[in-house]
This record gives sequence, C-alpha cells and structure tokens, in this order.
Amino acid sequence: MSEPGPVSGEAVDPAPRGGDGPGALVLGADSGGSGLRITLAVVRRGSPPRAVGARTSAEPVRTGPGGIDAGHMLDQLVPAARELLAEAAEASARNGAQDIAEAPGEAGGLSAVCVGAAGMATLGGQLRAELPSALRREFGVRHIALAADAVTAYAGALGELPGAVVAGGTGLIAMGTDLNSWRRADGWGHLLGDCGGGAWIGQAGLQAAMRAYDGRAGGSAALQERAEAVFGAPLSGLPGSLYPRTDRPAVLASFAPEVARCAGDDPVADGILQCAAEEIATAAAAVCPSQEPASVALTGGLFRLGRPLLEPLMSRLADRLPLASILDPAGDPLDGALLIAARLASGGLRLPEDSALLSLS
Repeated sequence: MSEPGPVSGEAVDPAPRGGDGPGALVLGADSGGSGLRITLAVVRRGSPPRAVGARTSAEPVRTGPGGIDAGHMLDQLVPAARELLAEAAEASARNGAQDIAEAPGEAGGLSAVCVGAAGMATLGGQLRAELPSALRREFGVRHIALAADAVTAYAGALGELPGAVVAGGTGLIAMGTDLNSWRRADGWGHLLGDCGGGAWIGQAGLQAAMRAYDGRAGGSAALQERAEAVFGAPLSGLPGSLYPRTDRPAVLASFAPEVARCAGDDPVADGILQCAAEEIATAAAAVCPSQEPASVALTGGLFRLGRPLLEPLMSRLADRLPLASILDPAGDPLDGALLIAARLASGGLRLPEDSALLSLS
C-alpha cells in the first residue's frame, strides 16, 4: 500500500447521551472528486444515526487500470476508522457512558460500513473484490455496503421513500426506485450525456459566446462579454487553452453561473436554462416510479444556480410528474451512506440490492 494522504479530523459530539440503551457503531464514507469524507456514528433502533466523529481527506481516491484503486482507498479509510474508534472508546470510558453495545478497539466494534463512491457502478470491480474482506479483517465488520454515489445521494435525500433523486453538479444523473429495483438515467459524462448539468450549461453558454464572436445567428453578446472576462480576450484563444486540459468538464461547468447571471436580461442565456430544465425533468420522469405518487428531490451544487434554473424546472416537473411531491433533500451522500449502514446494522434496509449500484455483503 502507498502512504495514506493527509486526513483532517473533526470531533462531533464525542459522547452522546440518552436514548434507549447502548447503540451500534456504524461508519459511512463518501468518496468523490473532492476527496474522501468519513463519519463514525452511534445508532439505536428507531433513531437516526448520531455522529460521534469525522475525518476528511482532500486527496481523491485514485483510479487506475483496474478501476477505483482499492489499496489507495484502504490507505485512507483504515487509519481514519481506527482513530475514530479509539476516540469513541476513550470518550465513552471517560464519561462512564454505556452508549455503545461493543467497546471499539483494535479488534473491531463496527457493526456496519457503507462506502459510497463516484464511479462505483462502472469502475468499482476492484473495490467490490477487495474492500469487504479487508474491512472484516481490520474491524470485524458484520455488514458492508458498497454503493454508487448516486445511490448514497438518493438515500441522503429521500431515505427509503420510493421516488427519484436528480444529482446535479458538473455532471447530472437521475436515480429512481420503487424499492424493488433501481432505475438510472444519464450520468454518462460530458461527451455522451450529463444533459442539463453544469458542464452542459457552461458549454452551451460558451458556444453562444463563440457564435457572437463570429457574428453568427444565435449568439449572445452578453455571454461573449462574460466569457472574455472569465477566459480572456479574444475568444479565438479559448480552444487552445481549453482542449488540452484534463479537467475540461469542470472548466465548462465554471461558466454555468455566468449563464444564470445573464438569464434575466439575455434571451439566449434564458433559453439555455429553459432547455436544461427540460433535460433535468426528462431524466427525473424516466426513473420515477409511475404506478403511485412518489417523492422527487434535487441535490447537488447545480441547483444553487437558483431561480433562473429552478423556476422553469419546477414548471417542467409539475407537467411531467403531476402526482409527485417535490421535497427538499434531507441530507447529502455522506448522510445517505450513514443511513444505509444504520439500516444494515438493524437488519431493516429497504433499498434494493444491485450488483453494481448497491452491493451488500
């Protein structure tokens, strides 16, 4: 294994009190492009998980020829989990608390672990092959879930309600379930999909800016002005600076807020967000259970674009899913990972198992 990356810690209510007797310890992890977040929680039957400590690493888990690098994940996850378990044991002993059914220590103490990771569905083969045995060896974990980040986003937003969740950021994916199986729409990356996501909006805005620069119909002088302010003038230099970059989707997405700022006064920018709203609503409708009323939630940084996107989106969702309830997300993907781990610890997980999206062992 390589050396673990820098991990920072955060104490969260280290010795929770009250409740109905001792609880089980569960661990949730969220791995993505911004790094790895890990939380240890105590859970009692009938109550939501209560965090007792957290760690974050700014170093993203590497992806190699075998997919997501299981060794690199373990290098960061195992030391952080050991520290959190030791701190929980120390806090419990110091306060004379009987919060934890099994005292954590070197031999274990974890009842369940859920690791949610970006790319799990297509790049998680090595994780599924190596993580469960490694975590059982290190901590004696009884229950392990490996989930796509779209599934933990769903669990964080809606819990175990049937419905659909659209996770929007640089990209865009919709995940839905009737609690019997999962349905997915989009999430295919900026070349093949992610329609309505940040990169998609930003690219459409830059295309409109280039049309204005050329003097072609369909261009936007407002977006040209914003593009020159952000990327420099003249815009003829933009392809040379953009195309060689490995982070092109993020660069494209960085222009999406400029499109939203122009939308109130510029019909081209407004039209881009109208089209994005249609794409997002189409994805939600494709995965939402249609046999009965369901819940829909929107989660992710894309929706911080605010009214210029949300106003047309709410209208499109009402047209396409008239029986659905649009709910604010209850939490984020890390909250979803903790919920899945807590349900596994109590033997009551209702979300459906799937070999690629939510594998249980």
